[in-house]
Amino acid sequence: MPPLLKKGQPKRGMTKGPRRFVDLNKLKMPEPDSSASSTVKVAEIYDDQDVFRLMNYIYSGNILLINCESLSSDESAIKRVWNSLKEAAGDVNGDLAALTKDFFILTPKGISIDRKRLRGSF
Repeated sequence: MPPLLKKGQPKRGMTKGPRRFVDLNKLKMPEPDSSASSTVKVAEIYDDQDVFRLMNYIYSGNILLINCESLSSDESAIKRVWNSLKEAAGDVNGDLAALTKDFFILTPKGISIDRKRLRGSF
């Protein structure tokens, strides 16, 4: 089988010469739209009591992407977090789904989660 890269040929995405870096502090990003009715928030939970700190965001109509990876070794803590989030979703007539075993999404009233996965045609 012939080699994929010829000797001396740069790898895809790599160029010869000095590397250039982008200073993210100088990068101008557009301001978030303040007229949006809800915002997607990313939350990390380190213990099951952290759910109560997220309640204001849930009740304000935000969409939460919740990372519980730090609890992945404690199955009972994950279940307590899931049950607390499920109760909060019920309080706001929202929806809750697990994206992975330790990554959840919670949506407010009016936004449902389609549980069918879209698959690319690779």
